[in-house]
Amino acid sequence: MDLSHKAVKRQASFCNAITFSNRPVLIYEQVRLKITKKQCCWSGALRLGFTSKDPSRIHPDSLPKYACPDLVSQSGFWAKALPEEFANEGNIIAFWVDKKGRVFYRINDSAAMLFFNGVRTADPLWALVDVYGLTRGVQLLDSELVPPDCLRPRSFTALRRPSLRREADDARLSVSLCDLNVPVGEGDGDGSAPASACPIPQNSLNSQHSRALPAQLDGDLRFHALRAGAHVRILDEQTVARLEHGRDERALVFTSRPVRAAETIFIKVTRASGGGGARPGALSFGVTTCDPGTLRPADLPFSPEALVDRKEFWAVCRVPGPLHSGDILGLVVNADGELHLSHNGAAAGMQLCVDVSQPLWMFFGLHGSITQVRILGSTILAERGVPSLPCSPASTPTSPSALGSRLSDPLLSTCSSGPLSSSTGGTVPNSPVSLPDSPLSSSQWSSECTICYEHTVDTVIYTCGHMCLCYACGLRLKKALHACCPICRRPIKDIIKTYRSS
Repeated sequence: MDLSHKAVKRQASFCNAITFSNRPVLIYEQVRLKITKKQCCWSGALRLGFTSKDPSRIHPDSLPKYACPDLVSQSGFWAKALPEEFANEGNIIAFWVDKKGRVFYRINDSAAMLFFNGVRTADPLWALVDVYGLTRGVQLLDSELVPPDCLRPRSFTALRRPSLRREADDARLSVSLCDLNVPVGEGDGDGSAPASACPIPQNSLNSQHSRALPAQLDGDLRFHALRAGAHVRILDEQTVARLEHGRDERALVFTSRPVRAAETIFIKVTRASGGGGARPGALSFGVTTCDPGTLRPADLPFSPEALVDRKEFWAVCRVPGPLHSGDILGLVVNADGELHLSHNGAAAGMQLCVDVSQPLWMFFGLHGSITQVRILGSTILAERGVPSLPCSPASTPTSPSALGSRLSDPLLSTCSSGPLSSSTGGTVPNSPVSLPDSPLSSSQWSSECTICYEHTVDTVIYTCGHMCLCYACGLRLKKALHACCPICRRPIKDIIKTYRSS
Protein backbone atom coordinates (compact mmCIF):
# COMPACT_ATOMS: atom_id res chain seq x y z
CA MET A 1 0.00 0.00 0.00
CA ASP A 2 1.24 3.50 -0.77
CA LEU A 3 1.47 6.22 1.84
CA SER A 4 -1.78 7.85 0.73
CA HIS A 5 -3.69 4.61 1.34
CA LYS A 6 -5.22 4.92 -2.13
CA ALA A 7 -3.23 2.34 -4.10
CA VAL A 8 -2.46 -1.28 -3.30
CA LYS A 9 -0.41 -3.86 -5.16
CA ARG A 10 -0.21 -7.59 -4.57
CA GLN A 11 3.42 -8.46 -4.01
CA ALA A 12 3.51 -12.15 -4.92
CA SER A 13 1.48 -15.17 -5.99
CA PHE A 14 -2.18 -14.74 -7.03
CA CYS A 15 -4.01 -14.34 -3.70
CA ASN A 16 -3.56 -13.09 -0.10
CA ALA A 17 -4.51 -9.52 -1.00
CA ILE A 18 -7.83 -8.65 0.66
CA THR A 19 -8.46 -4.97 1.45
CA PHE A 20 -11.37 -2.93 2.83
CA SER A 21 -12.50 0.67 2.83
CA ASN A 22 -11.58 2.69 5.90
CA ARG A 23 -15.18 3.77 6.53
CA PRO A 24 -18.68 2.51 5.76
CA VAL A 25 -20.04 3.42 2.35
CA LEU A 26 -23.45 4.87 1.73
CA ILE A 27 -26.30 3.25 -0.13
CA TYR A 28 -25.94 4.21 -3.83
CA GLU A 29 -22.38 5.45 -3.23
CA GLN A 30 -20.10 4.28 -6.03
CA VAL A 31 -16.79 2.81 -4.97
CA ARG A 32 -14.52 3.60 -7.92
CA LEU A 33 -11.30 1.70 -8.62
CA LYS A 34 -8.75 1.98 -11.40
CA ILE A 35 -6.84 -1.14 -12.38
CA THR A 36 -3.18 -0.13 -12.38
CA LYS A 37 -1.44 -3.46 -12.90
CA LYS A 38 -2.37 -6.65 -14.70
CA GLN A 39 -0.48 -9.94 -14.48
CA CYS A 40 -1.54 -12.30 -17.26
CA CYS A 41 -0.22 -15.56 -15.87
CA TRP A 42 -3.23 -16.24 -13.62
CA SER A 43 -6.91 -17.05 -13.99
CA GLY A 44 -9.70 -14.99 -12.48
CA ALA A 45 -9.68 -11.30 -11.65
CA LEU A 46 -10.64 -8.71 -9.06
CA ARG A 47 -13.26 -9.73 -6.46
CA LEU A 48 -15.57 -6.97 -5.29
CA GLY A 49 -18.21 -6.79 -2.60
CA PHE A 50 -19.19 -5.57 0.86
CA THR A 51 -18.96 -6.59 4.48
CA SER A 52 -20.93 -5.67 7.58
CA LYS A 53 -17.86 -6.44 9.74
CA ASP A 54 -15.79 -3.47 10.87
CA PRO A 55 -12.33 -4.06 9.29
CA SER A 56 -10.61 -2.36 12.21
CA ARG A 57 -11.81 -5.23 14.39
CA ILE A 58 -10.68 -7.98 12.01
CA HIS A 59 -7.33 -9.54 12.77
CA PRO A 60 -5.31 -10.02 9.55
CA ASP A 61 -4.40 -13.56 10.52
CA SER A 62 -8.09 -14.49 10.63
CA LEU A 63 -8.59 -13.65 6.96
CA PRO A 64 -8.49 -16.52 4.45
CA LYS A 65 -6.46 -16.47 1.23
CA TYR A 66 -9.53 -16.07 -0.97
CA ALA A 67 -12.54 -13.79 -0.78
CA CYS A 68 -14.33 -16.38 -2.91
CA PRO A 69 -15.31 -18.92 -1.75
CA ASP A 70 -13.74 -18.79 1.71
CA LEU A 71 -14.60 -15.33 3.00
CA VAL A 72 -18.09 -15.15 1.49
CA SER A 73 -18.98 -18.40 3.20
CA GLN A 74 -18.76 -16.50 6.50
CA SER A 75 -21.67 -14.44 7.77
CA GLY A 76 -21.52 -10.74 6.91
CA PHE A 77 -19.39 -10.98 3.75
CA TRP A 78 -20.63 -10.70 0.16
CA ALA A 79 -18.37 -10.69 -2.94
CA LYS A 80 -18.12 -11.88 -6.52
CA ALA A 81 -15.48 -11.97 -9.28
CA LEU A 82 -15.25 -9.32 -11.95
CA PRO A 83 -15.40 -10.90 -15.43
CA GLU A 84 -11.87 -11.37 -16.75
CA GLU A 85 -12.53 -9.46 -19.97
CA PHE A 86 -13.03 -6.26 -17.94
CA ALA A 87 -9.84 -6.64 -15.88
CA ASN A 88 -7.59 -4.62 -18.20
CA GLU A 89 -5.11 -2.01 -17.08
CA GLY A 90 -6.60 1.47 -17.10
CA ASN A 91 -10.21 0.35 -16.72
CA ILE A 92 -12.23 2.11 -14.06
CA ILE A 93 -14.67 -0.07 -12.17
CA ALA A 94 -17.46 1.42 -10.07
CA PHE A 95 -19.68 -0.71 -7.85
CA TRP A 96 -22.41 0.11 -5.37
CA VAL A 97 -25.30 -1.38 -3.42
CA ASP A 98 -28.91 -0.21 -3.50
CA LYS A 99 -31.44 -0.20 -0.68
CA LYS A 100 -32.73 -3.64 -1.75
CA GLY A 101 -29.31 -5.24 -1.27
CA ARG A 102 -28.56 -5.51 -4.98
CA VAL A 103 -24.99 -4.81 -6.07
CA PHE A 104 -24.35 -3.20 -9.45
CA TYR A 105 -21.18 -2.37 -11.33
CA ARG A 106 -20.09 -0.49 -14.42
CA ILE A 107 -16.90 -0.37 -16.47
CA ASN A 108 -15.68 3.10 -17.45
CA ASP A 109 -18.81 4.85 -18.77
CA SER A 110 -20.72 1.72 -19.72
CA ALA A 111 -24.24 0.89 -18.65
CA ALA A 112 -24.79 -0.38 -15.13
CA MET A 113 -25.03 -4.16 -14.77
CA LEU A 114 -26.45 -6.27 -11.98
CA PHE A 115 -23.58 -8.00 -10.16
CA PHE A 116 -25.26 -10.00 -7.37
CA ASN A 117 -27.83 -9.52 -4.59
CA GLY A 118 -28.58 -10.57 -1.07
CA VAL A 119 -26.54 -7.94 0.78
CA ARG A 120 -27.99 -7.02 4.18
CA THR A 121 -28.26 -3.23 4.15
CA ALA A 122 -29.65 -2.71 7.67
CA ASP A 123 -26.08 -2.59 9.04
CA PRO A 124 -23.18 -0.34 8.02
CA LEU A 125 -21.30 -1.73 5.01
CA TRP A 126 -17.61 -1.46 4.20
CA ALA A 127 -16.30 -2.02 0.66
CA LEU A 128 -14.35 -5.25 0.14
CA VAL A 129 -11.69 -5.57 -2.57
CA ASP A 130 -9.71 -8.76 -3.22
CA VAL A 131 -6.77 -8.01 -5.54
CA TYR A 132 -6.82 -11.46 -7.10
CA GLY A 133 -5.47 -13.34 -10.11
CA LEU A 134 -5.06 -11.22 -13.22
CA THR A 135 -5.47 -8.03 -11.21
CA ARG A 136 -2.28 -7.14 -9.38
CA GLY A 137 -2.77 -3.48 -8.52
CA VAL A 138 -5.68 -1.06 -8.02
CA GLN A 139 -6.03 2.60 -7.13
CA LEU A 140 -9.02 4.01 -5.27
CA LEU A 141 -10.57 7.08 -6.88
CA ASP A 142 -13.16 9.55 -5.61
CA SER A 143 -16.42 7.95 -4.61
CA GLU A 144 -19.59 9.31 -6.21
CA LEU A 145 -23.30 8.93 -5.67
CA VAL A 146 -25.00 7.00 -8.44
CA PRO A 147 -26.47 9.41 -11.02
CA PRO A 148 -30.20 9.08 -11.74
CA ASP A 149 -29.65 7.41 -15.13
CA CYS A 150 -27.92 4.51 -13.38
CA LEU A 151 -30.72 3.73 -10.95
CA ARG A 152 -32.41 1.66 -13.68
CA PRO A 153 -29.65 -0.55 -15.02
CA ARG A 154 -29.66 -1.40 -18.69
CA SER A 155 -28.91 -4.83 -20.08
CA PHE A 156 -25.45 -6.32 -20.27
CA THR A 157 -25.39 -5.84 -24.04
CA ALA A 158 -25.87 -2.09 -23.74
CA LEU A 159 -22.16 -1.50 -23.20
CA ARG A 160 -20.88 1.64 -24.86
CA ARG A 161 -17.36 2.25 -26.06
CA PRO A 162 -15.11 2.45 -22.96
CA SER A 163 -13.91 5.87 -21.92
CA LEU A 164 -11.93 6.75 -18.84
CA ARG A 165 -13.12 9.34 -16.33
CA ARG A 166 -10.72 12.00 -15.14
CA GLU A 167 -9.45 11.21 -11.69
CA ALA A 168 -10.22 13.70 -8.93
CA ASP A 169 -7.27 15.23 -7.15
CA ASP A 170 -8.50 14.57 -3.62
CA ALA A 171 -9.96 11.19 -2.82
CA ARG A 172 -12.74 11.08 -0.23
CA LEU A 173 -12.40 7.37 0.36
CA SER A 174 -9.24 5.52 1.26
CA VAL A 175 -8.33 1.89 1.76
CA SER A 176 -7.44 0.27 5.06
CA LEU A 177 -5.01 -2.59 4.58
CA CYS A 178 -6.02 -5.78 6.41
CA ASP A 179 -3.96 -8.40 4.61
CA LEU A 180 -1.32 -8.51 1.96
CA ASN A 181 0.96 -11.15 3.39
CA VAL A 182 -1.05 -13.87 5.11
CA PRO A 183 1.15 -17.00 5.27
CA VAL A 184 0.24 -19.37 2.47
CA GLY A 185 -0.52 -22.23 4.83
CA GLU A 186 -3.14 -20.31 6.81
CA GLY A 187 -6.76 -19.66 6.18
CA ASP A 188 -7.64 -22.36 3.71
CA GLY A 189 -11.35 -22.68 3.39
CA ASP A 190 -13.32 -25.86 3.61
CA GLY A 191 -14.57 -25.46 0.04
CA SER A 192 -18.18 -24.68 0.91
CA ALA A 193 -19.50 -21.62 -0.86
CA PRO A 194 -22.84 -20.05 -1.69
CA ALA A 195 -24.16 -19.90 -5.18
CA SER A 196 -22.79 -16.40 -5.72
CA ALA A 197 -19.24 -17.42 -4.96
CA CYS A 198 -16.52 -17.93 -7.53
CA PRO A 199 -15.82 -21.46 -8.78
CA ILE A 200 -13.41 -23.31 -6.52
CA PRO A 201 -11.42 -24.86 -9.42
CA GLN A 202 -10.15 -21.39 -10.32
CA ASN A 203 -8.30 -21.13 -7.01
CA SER A 204 -6.91 -24.63 -7.24
CA LEU A 205 -5.88 -24.02 -10.85
CA ASN A 206 -3.96 -20.91 -9.82
CA SER A 207 -2.35 -22.85 -6.98
CA GLN A 208 -1.16 -25.43 -9.49
CA HIS A 209 0.15 -22.76 -11.85
CA SER A 210 1.98 -20.95 -9.05
CA ARG A 211 4.20 -24.02 -8.81
CA ALA A 212 4.87 -23.93 -12.57
CA LEU A 213 5.91 -20.27 -12.75
CA PRO A 214 8.76 -18.27 -11.24
CA ALA A 215 7.96 -15.50 -8.78
CA GLN A 216 8.85 -12.75 -11.26
CA LEU A 217 8.17 -12.61 -15.00
CA ASP A 218 9.29 -10.01 -17.53
CA GLY A 219 6.37 -8.70 -19.53
CA ASP A 220 8.09 -7.18 -22.55
CA LEU A 221 7.56 -10.19 -24.82
CA ARG A 222 4.54 -9.98 -27.13
CA PHE A 223 3.22 -11.62 -30.25
CA HIS A 224 4.31 -10.03 -33.52
CA ALA A 225 1.64 -8.27 -35.56
CA LEU A 226 2.33 -10.72 -38.41
CA ARG A 227 -0.03 -13.67 -38.38
CA ALA A 228 -0.70 -16.35 -40.93
CA GLY A 229 -4.35 -17.23 -41.27
CA ALA A 230 -7.49 -15.33 -42.10
CA HIS A 231 -9.08 -16.28 -38.77
CA VAL A 232 -6.19 -15.59 -36.42
CA ARG A 233 -6.47 -12.57 -34.13
CA ILE A 234 -3.90 -10.94 -31.85
CA LEU A 235 -5.59 -9.54 -28.75
CA ASP A 236 -5.01 -8.02 -25.31
CA GLU A 237 -2.01 -5.84 -26.12
CA GLN A 238 -0.55 -8.55 -28.36
CA THR A 239 -0.30 -11.14 -25.58
CA VAL A 240 -3.13 -13.40 -26.83
CA ALA A 241 -3.40 -15.31 -30.12
CA ARG A 242 -6.82 -16.68 -30.95
CA LEU A 243 -7.92 -18.96 -33.77
CA GLU A 244 -11.52 -18.12 -34.56
CA HIS A 245 -12.20 -21.11 -36.81
CA GLY A 246 -10.49 -24.44 -36.25
CA ARG A 247 -10.73 -25.41 -39.89
CA ASP A 248 -8.10 -22.83 -40.83
CA GLU A 249 -4.71 -24.54 -40.68
CA ARG A 250 -2.77 -21.34 -41.31
CA ALA A 251 -2.64 -20.35 -37.66
CA LEU A 252 0.92 -19.14 -37.18
CA VAL A 253 2.03 -16.41 -34.78
CA PHE A 254 5.51 -15.15 -33.94
CA THR A 255 7.21 -13.46 -31.01
CA SER A 256 7.77 -9.75 -31.37
CA ARG A 257 11.51 -10.02 -30.82
CA PRO A 258 14.22 -12.67 -30.88
CA VAL A 259 14.45 -14.83 -27.79
CA ARG A 260 17.45 -14.33 -25.55
CA ALA A 261 19.98 -16.93 -24.51
CA ALA A 262 18.64 -19.08 -21.66
CA GLU A 263 15.37 -17.12 -21.68
CA THR A 264 12.37 -19.25 -20.69
CA ILE A 265 9.16 -18.31 -22.49
CA PHE A 266 5.94 -19.21 -20.67
CA ILE A 267 2.86 -19.89 -22.79
CA LYS A 268 -0.58 -20.69 -21.39
CA VAL A 269 -3.31 -22.55 -23.28
CA THR A 270 -6.29 -20.38 -22.46
CA ARG A 271 -8.87 -21.95 -24.74
CA ALA A 272 -9.18 -25.56 -25.76
CA SER A 273 -12.53 -26.91 -26.94
CA GLY A 274 -13.69 -30.28 -25.73
CA GLY A 275 -11.52 -33.14 -26.85
CA GLY A 276 -12.73 -35.58 -29.41
CA GLY A 277 -11.58 -37.52 -32.36
CA ALA A 278 -13.05 -35.02 -34.80
CA ARG A 279 -10.79 -32.16 -33.72
CA PRO A 280 -7.69 -33.26 -31.88
CA GLY A 281 -5.83 -30.47 -30.17
CA ALA A 282 -2.19 -29.77 -30.90
CA LEU A 283 0.22 -26.91 -30.59
CA SER A 284 3.23 -26.57 -32.84
CA PHE A 285 6.21 -24.48 -31.86
CA GLY A 286 9.62 -23.75 -33.22
CA VAL A 287 12.29 -21.18 -33.92
CA THR A 288 13.49 -19.40 -37.03
CA THR A 289 16.21 -17.01 -38.10
CA CYS A 290 13.68 -15.24 -40.33
CA ASP A 291 12.59 -11.85 -38.98
CA PRO A 292 8.75 -11.90 -39.12
CA GLY A 293 8.86 -8.19 -39.91
CA THR A 294 10.20 -9.09 -43.35
CA LEU A 295 7.37 -11.53 -44.12
CA ARG A 296 3.88 -11.21 -45.50
CA PRO A 297 1.05 -13.57 -44.53
CA ALA A 298 0.98 -14.80 -48.12
CA ASP A 299 4.61 -15.92 -47.79
CA LEU A 300 3.76 -18.54 -45.20
CA PRO A 301 2.45 -22.03 -45.98
CA PHE A 302 -0.80 -23.53 -44.73
CA SER A 303 0.91 -26.11 -42.55
CA PRO A 304 3.65 -25.27 -40.02
CA GLU A 305 5.55 -28.40 -41.05
CA ALA A 306 5.99 -26.93 -44.53
CA LEU A 307 8.00 -24.04 -43.14
CA VAL A 308 11.14 -26.17 -43.20
CA ASP A 309 11.09 -26.02 -47.01
CA ARG A 310 11.88 -22.29 -46.92
CA LYS A 311 15.43 -21.09 -47.46
CA GLU A 312 15.84 -19.67 -43.94
CA PHE A 313 16.52 -21.78 -40.86
CA TRP A 314 13.26 -23.16 -39.45
CA ALA A 315 12.88 -25.82 -36.77
CA VAL A 316 9.38 -27.10 -36.03
CA CYS A 317 8.01 -29.48 -33.43
CA ARG A 318 4.71 -30.36 -31.79
CA VAL A 319 4.06 -30.45 -28.08
CA PRO A 320 3.99 -34.13 -27.11
CA GLY A 321 0.90 -35.43 -25.36
CA PRO A 322 -2.57 -33.88 -24.99
CA LEU A 323 -3.08 -30.26 -23.99
CA HIS A 324 -5.93 -28.82 -21.98
CA SER A 325 -7.17 -25.33 -21.22
CA GLY A 326 -5.05 -23.85 -18.44
CA ASP A 327 -1.89 -25.81 -19.25
CA ILE A 328 1.36 -23.81 -19.00
CA LEU A 329 4.32 -24.52 -21.26
CA GLY A 330 7.86 -23.30 -20.71
CA LEU A 331 10.31 -23.17 -23.61
CA VAL A 332 13.98 -22.31 -23.38
CA VAL A 333 16.90 -22.43 -25.81
CA ASN A 334 20.13 -22.91 -23.92
CA ALA A 335 23.62 -21.88 -24.99
CA ASP A 336 24.20 -25.24 -26.66
CA GLY A 337 21.21 -24.76 -28.96
CA GLU A 338 19.01 -27.27 -27.15
CA LEU A 339 15.34 -26.30 -26.96
CA HIS A 340 13.85 -27.72 -23.77
CA LEU A 341 10.15 -27.93 -22.93
CA SER A 342 8.31 -28.05 -19.61
CA HIS A 343 4.61 -28.82 -19.17
CA ASN A 344 2.91 -27.44 -16.04
CA GLY A 345 6.28 -27.24 -14.34
CA ALA A 346 7.35 -30.80 -15.21
CA ALA A 347 10.33 -31.17 -17.54
CA ALA A 348 9.37 -32.73 -20.88
CA GLY A 349 12.94 -32.97 -22.16
CA MET A 350 14.78 -31.62 -25.14
CA GLN A 351 12.67 -31.21 -28.26
CA LEU A 352 15.00 -29.68 -30.86
CA CYS A 353 18.60 -28.73 -31.54
CA VAL A 354 18.90 -25.35 -33.22
CA ASP A 355 21.50 -22.94 -34.52
CA VAL A 356 22.11 -20.27 -31.88
CA SER A 357 24.74 -18.38 -33.87
CA GLN A 358 22.01 -16.11 -35.26
CA PRO A 359 18.99 -14.30 -33.72
CA LEU A 360 16.05 -16.67 -33.29
CA TRP A 361 12.36 -15.78 -33.24
CA MET A 362 9.95 -18.24 -31.69
CA PHE A 363 6.68 -19.11 -33.41
CA PHE A 364 3.56 -21.11 -32.60
CA GLY A 365 0.95 -22.91 -34.67
CA LEU A 366 -2.57 -23.52 -33.35
CA HIS A 367 -4.35 -26.68 -34.47
CA GLY A 368 -7.77 -28.24 -33.98
CA SER A 369 -9.18 -27.73 -30.51
CA ILE A 370 -6.29 -25.53 -29.30
CA THR A 371 -7.73 -22.17 -30.28
CA GLN A 372 -6.15 -19.62 -27.93
CA VAL A 373 -2.79 -19.15 -26.24
CA ARG A 374 -1.37 -16.35 -24.14
CA ILE A 375 2.21 -15.21 -23.57
CA LEU A 376 2.54 -15.00 -19.79
CA GLY A 377 6.03 -13.56 -19.85
CA SER A 378 9.62 -14.68 -19.74
CA THR A 379 12.49 -14.98 -17.35
CA ILE A 380 16.20 -15.74 -17.57
CA LEU A 381 17.14 -18.34 -15.00
CA ALA A 382 20.36 -20.13 -14.32
CA GLU A 383 20.22 -23.57 -15.84
CA ARG A 384 19.33 -25.70 -12.84
CA GLY A 385 20.65 -29.13 -13.57
CA VAL A 386 19.44 -29.23 -17.16
CA PRO A 387 21.43 -32.03 -18.71
CA SER A 388 23.29 -31.41 -21.91
CA LEU A 389 21.44 -33.69 -24.25
CA PRO A 390 22.72 -34.32 -27.77
CA CYS A 391 19.99 -33.95 -30.32
CA SER A 392 21.62 -36.62 -32.46
CA PRO A 393 24.94 -38.43 -32.62
CA ALA A 394 26.06 -35.67 -34.93
CA SER A 395 25.26 -32.81 -32.61
CA THR A 396 28.15 -32.62 -30.21
CA PRO A 397 29.53 -29.32 -31.44
CA THR A 398 33.00 -28.26 -30.42
CA SER A 399 32.60 -24.70 -31.60
CA PRO A 400 29.78 -22.33 -32.68
CA SER A 401 30.87 -22.66 -36.30
CA ALA A 402 30.60 -26.43 -36.09
CA LEU A 403 27.12 -26.10 -34.64
CA GLY A 404 26.01 -23.74 -37.35
CA SER A 405 27.32 -25.86 -40.20
CA ARG A 406 25.91 -29.00 -38.71
CA LEU A 407 22.42 -27.70 -38.02
CA SER A 408 21.83 -25.46 -40.99
CA ASP A 409 19.25 -27.85 -42.37
CA PRO A 410 15.60 -27.46 -41.28
CA LEU A 411 14.51 -29.73 -38.47
CA LEU A 412 11.22 -31.36 -37.60
CA SER A 413 10.56 -33.43 -34.51
CA THR A 414 7.24 -34.99 -33.60
CA CYS A 415 8.42 -37.93 -31.55
CA SER A 416 10.85 -36.49 -29.01
CA SER A 417 9.42 -36.12 -25.52
CA GLY A 418 12.51 -36.64 -23.42
CA PRO A 419 16.21 -37.36 -23.66
CA LEU A 420 16.84 -38.84 -27.04
CA SER A 421 19.06 -41.50 -25.59
CA SER A 422 16.01 -42.95 -23.86
CA SER A 423 14.39 -43.64 -27.23
CA THR A 424 10.96 -42.69 -25.95
CA GLY A 425 8.09 -41.88 -28.25
CA GLY A 426 9.07 -43.66 -31.43
CA THR A 427 12.78 -44.25 -32.02
CA VAL A 428 12.97 -47.86 -33.12
CA PRO A 429 15.24 -50.23 -31.19
CA ASN A 430 17.81 -50.25 -34.00
CA SER A 431 17.61 -46.49 -34.50
CA PRO A 432 20.89 -44.93 -35.59
CA VAL A 433 20.30 -42.25 -32.95
CA SER A 434 21.62 -44.68 -30.36
CA LEU A 435 24.87 -45.26 -32.22
CA PRO A 436 27.95 -43.75 -30.60
CA ASP A 437 29.41 -42.34 -33.80
CA SER A 438 28.10 -40.37 -36.73
CA PRO A 439 29.11 -39.86 -40.33
CA LEU A 440 29.18 -36.14 -39.53
CA SER A 441 31.51 -36.40 -36.56
CA SER A 442 34.26 -35.16 -38.84
CA SER A 443 34.25 -32.32 -41.28
CA GLN A 444 33.97 -34.62 -44.29
CA TRP A 445 31.10 -36.79 -45.40
CA SER A 446 31.49 -40.51 -44.84
CA SER A 447 30.72 -43.00 -47.61
CA GLU A 448 29.61 -45.73 -45.17
CA CYS A 449 26.00 -46.37 -44.25
CA THR A 450 25.28 -45.09 -40.74
CA ILE A 451 23.34 -48.27 -39.87
CA CYS A 452 25.28 -51.23 -41.21
CA TYR A 453 28.68 -49.55 -41.65
CA GLU A 454 29.33 -51.99 -44.51
CA HIS A 455 27.65 -50.75 -47.67
CA THR A 456 28.19 -47.47 -49.48
CA VAL A 457 25.75 -44.60 -48.97
CA ASP A 458 23.48 -44.42 -52.01
CA THR A 459 20.11 -43.25 -50.63
CA VAL A 460 18.59 -39.82 -49.95
CA ILE A 461 15.97 -39.40 -47.22
CA TYR A 462 12.87 -37.42 -48.18
CA THR A 463 11.99 -34.77 -47.03
CA CYS A 464 15.05 -33.68 -45.07
CA GLY A 465 17.50 -34.52 -47.88
CA HIS A 466 20.17 -36.21 -45.77
CA MET A 467 22.23 -38.87 -47.54
CA CYS A 468 23.50 -41.27 -44.92
CA LEU A 469 22.06 -44.75 -45.68
CA CYS A 470 22.45 -47.60 -48.07
CA TYR A 471 19.29 -48.57 -49.92
CA ALA A 472 18.77 -51.83 -48.01
CA CYS A 473 18.98 -50.16 -44.60
CA GLY A 474 16.84 -47.30 -45.87
CA LEU A 475 14.06 -49.71 -46.81
CA ARG A 476 14.15 -51.36 -43.38
CA LEU A 477 14.21 -48.02 -41.57
CA LYS A 478 11.31 -46.65 -43.63
CA LYS A 479 9.09 -49.56 -42.54
CA ALA A 480 9.81 -48.99 -38.84
CA LEU A 481 7.29 -47.29 -36.58
CA HIS A 482 7.97 -43.55 -36.24
CA ALA A 483 10.92 -43.80 -38.61
CA CYS A 484 13.08 -40.71 -38.49
CA CYS A 485 16.32 -39.49 -40.03
CA PRO A 486 19.46 -40.54 -38.12
CA ILE A 487 20.90 -37.05 -38.57
CA CYS A 488 18.05 -34.63 -37.80
CA ARG A 489 15.25 -36.93 -36.53
CA ARG A 490 12.85 -35.54 -39.08
CA PRO A 491 10.17 -38.11 -40.02
CA ILE A 492 10.94 -40.19 -43.08
CA LYS A 493 8.33 -39.92 -45.82
CA ASP A 494 10.26 -41.77 -48.48
CA ILE A 495 13.73 -42.87 -49.54
CA ILE A 496 15.29 -42.29 -52.96
CA LYS A 497 18.09 -44.36 -54.39
CA THR A 498 20.81 -42.41 -56.14
CA TYR A 499 23.31 -43.35 -58.83
CA ARG A 500 26.77 -41.89 -59.26
CA SER A 501 27.85 -40.76 -62.72
CA SER A 502 31.40 -42.03 -62.21
